[in-house]
Amino acid sequence: MNTAFNCFLGITSVGFTEILALVAAIVCMVGVIIIIVVAITRNQRPQQATPPAPAPVFSGTQRLCPECGKTLDADAPQGLCPSCLMRGAFTTAPGSSAGMGDTTPPLPADLAAHFPQLEILELLGQGGMGMVYKARQSQLDRFVALKLLPIRDSHDPAFAERFAREARALAKLNHPNIVSVHDFGQTEKYCWFIMEYVDGVNLRQMEQTQRLTPEQAIGIIPKICDALQYAHDEGVVHRDIKPGNILIDKKGRVKIADFGLAKLLSKKEGEAHLTQSNIVMGTPHYMAPEQMNSPLSVDHRADIYSLGVVFYEMLTGELPIGRFAPPSQKVQMDVRLDEVVLRTLESEPARRYQHVSEVRSDVESMPETSGPRHNRHR
Repeated sequence: MNTAFNCFLGITSVGFTEILALVAAIVCMVGVIIIIVVAITRNQRPQQATPPAPAPVFSGTQRLCPECGKTLDADAPQGLCPSCLMRGAFTTAPGSSAGMGDTTPPLPADLAAHFPQLEILELLGQGGMGMVYKARQSQLDRFVALKLLPIRDSHDPAFAERFAREARALAKLNHPNIVSVHDFGQTEKYCWFIMEYVDGVNLRQMEQTQRLTPEQAIGIIPKICDALQYAHDEGVVHRDIKPGNILIDKKGRVKIADFGLAKLLSKKEGEAHLTQSNIVMGTPHYMAPEQMNSPLSVDHRADIYSLGVVFYEMLTGELPIGRFAPPSQKVQMDVRLDEVVLRTLESEPARRYQHVSEVRSDVESMPETSGPRHNRHR
């Protein structure tokens, strides 16, 4: 029995050795196969695309447009590229006058047949009284702004009459601080006028990109006064003075745009008025009280009130709503400006400045850096 057992162990021992050798051989073969498969896979794997070049590192003297990211020129106004400047200049801020509603602006290509004299380039903006496109007058080799009035009103005889009167009033205004009108008319679908192209930004856009200093505000207000006084002398009241309608070009020139809500003052008895009865026209928070309470009694002093709102906002960054504090209690500035601003904001027209030229005189009589100053209240 022992012999048989020993014989069994010997056979078993030999069998285990052979099995171990076989397993080792199999492991080696599997390893070789894996190596071959990996090598083939690497050769067949598609090469990865060359990674994009890293974004250029700009020096401290280079700037980017915060709207579109384009590199800005050294003289770029308000830190925006020309395209974004113009888009901002013709984009109406919230609270604008009603008019356009949800009208979808037509594509430039769709306008070509209506304006063969123009090369329509792009939509600049859409506001309360129309949509504005950048265009090029080929014969004169100049850029212009094409303004279209709401399509849904173009066949309304009353609207057409109001538009014709507005356009004539604008066309006769010739002042360096007013956007010029070159031409106007009507097509089957549109009321339009071609106006001066202002390469700049509106005051609303400027206020959004930087906080204006009192000195900057004092520099802008007299130019607005000049334009308004000229228009008032011509019998035209703007009726919608607000930051979105005040443009500043790349050279710092101030121009008032969009007299779309203007009211023609009758110079002769019996002359028609642009504004119909019971129609309230203007922008909330910038409108004089009488524009809401008695629209037919509105005269040039409504523009003076709106100018005061714009002035207050430039100085403080806030609107004069409710029981508002004088500007000098909001920001460090010459306290003598308080009297000017508060007088323009008198609720009774008779207590305001009676002429815009008086506002300019009082503002310019104040040295920008001298006089008593008031520390900002916190």
